[in-house]
Amino acid sequence: MVISSADADGNMDVSPKGDPAGFVRVLDEKTLVIPDRKGNKRGDTFTNILQNPKVGLIFLTPGYQETLRVSGTAKIVRDAALLESMAHEGKLPTFAIVISVEKALFHCAKCIIRSGLWEHEGWVGIDGIPMFGSILVDHANLDQSVEEVQKSIDESKIANLY
Repeated sequence: MVISSADADGNMDVSPKGDPAGFVRVLDEKTLVIPDRKGNKRGDTFTNILQNPKVGLIFLTPGYQETLRVSGTAKIVRDAALLESMAHEGKLPTFAIVISVEKALFHCAKCIIRSGLWEHEGWVGIDGIPMFGSILVDHANLDQSVEEVQKSIDESKIANLY
C-alpha cells in the first residue's frame, strides 16, 4: 500500500508501506492501523501527520486489478499492547499510524490493465537503468565507490528488514 500525506503548507509526500498480507489491521469498520517498519529513516509521513492529519491510502494487491482507495484522518500512536500485537519476526514497530476512515472505495481496474502491472511477460526489465548505489554516489557526491555503496544497500535489505 501507499500512503500520501501533506505538511501544513500542502507539500505532498507519498510513501510505500509493506509487510505480509494483512499487515494493515482493521480495528473496526472505521479504523485502520499501519505498523511502522524500518525504512529510510526520513519520517516524512510522521512529520506531515503532526502538521496535517489528513491522509490518503491506495492498496495494490498482486493479481487483483482493482485498487482500494481510503482517505481519512491519521494519528501516531505508541500504545504498547497495539504495537505488541503487530510484532513480526519478534520485532515490534516503534510507532503505528491509526487512521479514522472517512471514505473508502474501489477504483476501477483500467489503469492497472493499461500498465500491464501484473503481466510479467510485459515487464521491460532494468537493463540500462543505473544501480541505486550509483545514483546515490552521484547524487550525494559520496567518496565511497559505487560497489561499496551498493553492497551496503544490498546487505541492509536483508539484515535490517525488521
